[in-house]
Amino acid sequence: MIVAQDLYKSFKTPTGVVRAVEGVRFTARDGEITGLLGPNGAGKTTTLRMLYTLMKPDAGQVLVDGMDAARDPAAVRGALGVLPDARGVYKRLTARENIAYFGELHGMSKQAIEQRTQVLADALQMHDILDRRTEGFSQGQRTKTAIARALVHDPRNVILDEPTNGLDVMTTRAMRGFLQQLRAEGRCVIFSSHIMQEVAALCDRIVIVAKGQVVASGTADELREQTGEANLEDAFVKAIGSEEGLHA
Repeated sequence: MIVAQDLYKSFKTPTGVVRAVEGVRFTARDGEITGLLGPNGAGKTTTLRMLYTLMKPDAGQVLVDGMDAARDPAAVRGALGVLPDARGVYKRLTARENIAYFGELHGMSKQAIEQRTQVLADALQMHDILDRRTEGFSQGQRTKTAIARALVHDPRNVILDEPTNGLDVMTTRAMRGFLQQLRAEGRCVIFSSHIMQEVAALCDRIVIVAKGQVVASGTADELREQTGEANLEDAFVKAIGSEEGLHA
């Protein structure tokens, strides 16, 4: 389980201070997919970076399975599998070598890495690319490699920043099935996306962020009821209070 408690984060710029996140609070439960939804610049990626310890909040607390990310960041990282906004696979390595390298960083044995690689290759349908160098991979192939690399240590908590961004239809369908499998295994999944239909189909709960704050949260049905809208996209636009959501 991942808990964000009143997170704040600001950045200094040449023109002043930008408050990127102002009091974000939500709980992502085990066995559920929690969707983080918001227009560009809403503070989603900054929030995710604080959850997986890449950034320290100015105020507030992140708890992962009860562990405080500020007090024990190494333990929290070990409990998390993260697909960041920048995929960053190592181009001179094969997909298998990328996965193995991360397994070694987590202190896994060679045998455990090999076993886990086979499980992930099955789940992500990537056996055909395992022993190819990642240089020249399509976006979908890079994303699969990055996800397998992030999950090699079998974490109970998974954070995915727009995992289907730029993928073709068939790869997107496979990725949705993989996310559903993670949920069925009882993992806590946080999933950021701009695609409304995807969020509605996959997410058990949705957290809508706008201007650095949580403006609405609940199931898709609850959000439609809260806003009085029959369509989730209309509910989203109403919740953020702007037509900009249509162009996010």
